[in-house]
Amino acid sequence: MTPQKEYYRKNIKLSQEKFMTRASARHILVSSEEQCLALKEEIQNGRDFAEVAKEHSSCPSSRQGGDLGSFGPGQMVPEFDKVVFNDEVGQVHGPVKTQFGYHLLEITERS
Repeated sequence: MTPQKEYYRKNIKLSQEKFMTRASARHILVSSEEQCLALKEEIQNGRDFAEVAKEHSSCPSSRQGGDLGSFGPGQMVPEFDKVVFNDEVGQVHGPVKTQFGYHLLEITERS
């Protein structure tokens, strides 16, 4: 492989892939791991994620049912990226601890 092709493979192509990856997610932010686990159980037992977010999340996104919209790698805290860009879509993940508190994350879409 020529040096130019090697450079492209290592740098340009990887950068393009990183920026082309997008995900949409919603979350619930609470102050304790115990509350986070209790809310996760409620959702797994049939409660609507958006309603739980509106009732309990301390994030301003709670008004939209926890919807964070679409974003790419590096636009959220690293703990979010690890889950959102690697774990299963359509499942509730967490608790995920960040400097803000404890989150439940639901990946709604990833491309």
